[in-house]
This record gives sequence, structure tokens and C-alpha cells, in this order.
Amino acid sequence: MKRLVTSLALAASLAAFSATGVLAAEGPSNEDLLKSATNTEAVLTYGMGPQAQRFSPLTDLNADTVKKLVPVWSFSFGGEKQRGQEAQPIVYDGTIYVTGSYSRLYAVDARTGQKKWEYNHRLPDGIMPCCDVVNRGAAIYKDKIYFATLDARLVALNRQTGKVVWNKKLQDYKEGYSNTAAPMIVDGKIITGNSGGEFGVIGMVEARDAETGELVWQRPTIEGNMGTLNGKESTVTGKTNASWPGDMYKTGGGATWLGGTYDPETKSLFFGTGNPAPWNSHLRPGDNLYTSSTLAINPDNGEIKWHYQTTPHDGWDFDGVNEFVSFDLKKDGKVIKAGGKADRNGFFYVIDRNTGKLINATPFVTKITWAKSIDIETGRPIYIDDNRPGAPTQGSGDAKGKSVFAAPAFLGAKNWMPMAYNPQTDLFYVPANEWGMDIWNEPITYKKGAAYLGAGFTIKPLYDDYIGALRAVDPKTGKIVWEYKNPAPLWGGVLTTAGNLVFTGTPEGFLKAFDAKSGQEVWKFQTGSGVVGSPVTWKMDGEQYVAVVSGWGGAVPLWGGDVAKLVKDINQGGSLWVFKLPKA
Repeated sequence: MKRLVTSLALAASLAAFSATGVLAAEGPSNEDLLKSATNTEAVLTYGMGPQAQRFSPLTDLNADTVKKLVPVWSFSFGGEKQRGQEAQPIVYDGTIYVTGSYSRLYAVDARTGQKKWEYNHRLPDGIMPCCDVVNRGAAIYKDKIYFATLDARLVALNRQTGKVVWNKKLQDYKEGYSNTAAPMIVDGKIITGNSGGEFGVIGMVEARDAETGELVWQRPTIEGNMGTLNGKESTVTGKTNASWPGDMYKTGGGATWLGGTYDPETKSLFFGTGNPAPWNSHLRPGDNLYTSSTLAINPDNGEIKWHYQTTPHDGWDFDGVNEFVSFDLKKDGKVIKAGGKADRNGFFYVIDRNTGKLINATPFVTKITWAKSIDIETGRPIYIDDNRPGAPTQGSGDAKGKSVFAAPAFLGAKNWMPMAYNPQTDLFYVPANEWGMDIWNEPITYKKGAAYLGAGFTIKPLYDDYIGALRAVDPKTGKIVWEYKNPAPLWGGVLTTAGNLVFTGTPEGFLKAFDAKSGQEVWKFQTGSGVVGSPVTWKMDGEQYVAVVSGWGGAVPLWGGDVAKLVKDINQGGSLWVFKLPKA
């Protein structure tokens, strides 16, 4: 009898052994997360690897077999809380963890679509999200699943039961702070950014102990503000008043609302920073560091290693928050440790990720009016001064400044939606948008918890036949190798695979697949609502799966001006779709 019990226990242990080589009950380790880009049987990190290349080495599903890809189930988020669904699923041990609008988190059986548990965060009435009630995803580590909420909190749940382990306040939502980005885990610390740049908050990157939630370090992203380390003041960010006049650095914006990426090779966190506050640039002369920038941060202590500012003295709301994706640039017989960034301002940047030095910057949209080009030596834009919106008339409280037509629009040549990099094709796949805006400045004064813009705007499409464009960009030259044009704006993430495929969704409701080399559309499926989430793929029970969240929303219907009118009839939704390539 004793031998039988021992055998049963051993069998149970072996059954619990996960695809990552650790006991499923223990959950993913630091080492598992670092290697997650090559783990084909799980999706352990936002970005499908810490460097966020969103590349899968799986090849079962390819440009030939993708026509056999079929839906296996769909899971509804339920209720009236539809709105924008911008999440990327996490997949581990036969469970999909996916966040929904209004700060919800679901655990769903990956094989059947049956809900295991749901956590519905209790939101106060006074939340102030600028750009819809979205959430972009969760982080997994050991026995916990983590996500941030619209009332600026960070919640850790037991991943098997959904019970709250801890719930920490990040910032005060009454001041305009919120959180929408997926957290990430680095060396046992959970790293978060923040949202709220339109309310004159201070951008932050924070690291907390993943087991307890206690703050380890905090790094403000606005020059002049004090950081902390282990509960004590550490160093000032930059130098006080070096690039901000008076006390404006205390309400300077620069929110880190998209979260970050991590490069294990250089041991650097990379965070993009948002717009300076207010939008009216005439009120804040100077470069306004470190807004509209990419920051390389030491994950141990929160110190800034280097910065690169894409739009100094931003006057168009060209957040520099877009993801910085580490890759090996093969050029002139050399391999350079680089990073790629498709900025909202319309330029695709290639930067040395060791030093922050600019290697190349080229347009990835057809019309840029605010700058002629980027000076490769200085790294600074060559401005077209006449395209900066004018200052409001002095002495007249209601008089707006000169209006200009600027392109791209403030929603960006690329907004939050993550691009993908394929090391086999050496191409980045960028979800771009072609639009411009009438923009003008207005008088504004700061008031805690109120919008702090000092600008007015109307977004307009540039072309009659398309707005969105999925573009394959060669980082060596900046050349656009191929493009797919879409009538509505592209607002969802991109996935690429070793099977020569690129996946992305459209507001019209389709999940689409393209040949990664040629751009030919090879498959599509109608999900019933606009796809603004990020697709993922993994292998389970010997079959390759693809998952994506469907549910139209985000900033376009709220801020899109004339473009919002064009897409007003798109149905909202809230569901998780799962597809697979059958064995037979």
C-alpha cells in the first residue's frame, strides 16, 4: 500500500511538471521569464520575451498551413463593461490569464474556454483615465499573477484561486494618476509605469518586491524630482531647472503609461516617457527632459544609464512612450546591440542600446510636417518652426494662438499598439496610421486633478482610401519593404513567427495573417468586434494555438475627431478568441 501511495504521488508530481521545466504549482521563475522568448509552450511575458520582439520560433503554422487555422472556442468577458479590450494574454500550465476593460482579470482553461476564476477590481467613482478604461495585460511570477488598475493600484493574486495576496496603492487617482500598462518582472522585482500625463502628474518608474509589494525604488521621469531607494531619498532625476522653468517640473507629465521592456544582455530596463504638461509648449521653454524620450534604467537601483529624446520641447503631444525593442543589427559586416522604436512623431529610430547613441532615424509614414529630418550627429530633429502651434494672444483670456495643420496627428504615426521584430527576415512590422490634425494653443493654468492641456485639436485622415498601414521596415536602411493598407486606423498589436507569418487585428473585426516576406494576406477571421488587442501563439498537446482579444475601443473613438466619425458604427465587444492548427 505504501509503495502504491508513493507511486501515485510521483505520478501526480510528474503530471504537474510544466512545459518550462518547473513544477506547475511553483510557477515560472526568474530564469523562466528571462528565457520566455524561446519557450514555445507558454506565453510568460508581455511582449513574448523580455525584449518584446513578439516573435515565436514555432513553424507548424506557416504561410501554407495557416489556411487550416480554425477557431476552437470564444470566451465572453460578459456584462455591459465592453469598451476597449487592448490586452495581451498570458498562457501558462493550461490556463490563459487575460485582463479586460474596467480593471478585470480572468483565468480561463486554455483547452475548453471554461472560466476558472474572475477578479473584478472595485473602482471608485472618481477615476480619470484619459484614453478609455483599458488594461493591456498581466505579469506572472511563481504562484502569483499581477496587474495594475485604473485607480492606480497594483494587485497580486494567487494564480490558481484568484484570491488577493496583496493590493498596493501606487499613486493618488484623485490627482489624475491611473495605470493601464502590463507590469513586468525582473530579478524578483515587479516593475511598473504610470498614466495620467494629461493631468500634470509626474511620470514614474517603480520597482517593488514581487513577493510583498513593498517599494524598492522609484525613479521620476521629470528632471528635478527626487528618486528613492530602499525607503530613502536617492538621487535627483537630471538637474533641477536645467530644462524646465520655475516650478513647472513639479507638474511636468512624462507618464510611463505603456510600461517597459528589459534587455538581459545589457541589464537595462527601457521605458518610454510621455508628453510634457501642458501641451502648450510656449509656457515651458527648454527641452523639458525627460519627456518624449527613451530611458535606459538600472533595474537594481533605478538610476538612469542614458536617455534619448525623440521630440525635445514637444508641442504636438508626440509621446515618446512607444516600446524600445532590443535586437541585433547586422550592418556592414558588424553586429550592433541595438534597439528599434517607431515613435509617435513619425520617425523610426535605431539606437545603440549600450550607449543611447542614435544610429539611424527615418520616416515610416508618408507625411511629417513638424520636422524636416533627424540630425544623425546630434540626434536632434531639424524643426519646421512654422508648424509649431502659435502662442495664445497675450492679455486675452480666450484668444487661441495660430492654428497649424500638423502631421502626424497627436494619436501618432504609431500609438500604443506594439510592433514585432522577426530575426529571420530582419524586419520590424509596424502598425502605422496616416492622419493629421488642426492644432492650436490656448491659455491654461494647473489645477490638481483637472485636465492640463492648453491646446485644442481636430484629427483628420490624410487619404480617402486608408488610414491604417501595417508596414515592414528594414532597420538597416529604414526602407519600407511592404505594406498592407487598412480603411480604419490600426490599433492592435502585432505577432510574427518563424513560420513566415505576421498577425494583427483590424477595427473592422478581423484577425489577419500575412506572409512575413511578401506582405500577402494569407488568412483572416471575423471576430465580431474590432480587434485592438495583441495576438500570441504557443503549442499545447502537440498543436499550435493563436489567441487574441476582441473588443473595439481605446483612444480613437474618444479623441479621433473626424476619424472618430468614420468609425462610429463599429460594434463594441469583449471576448477572447482562441484558434488552433489541428494535427490532422
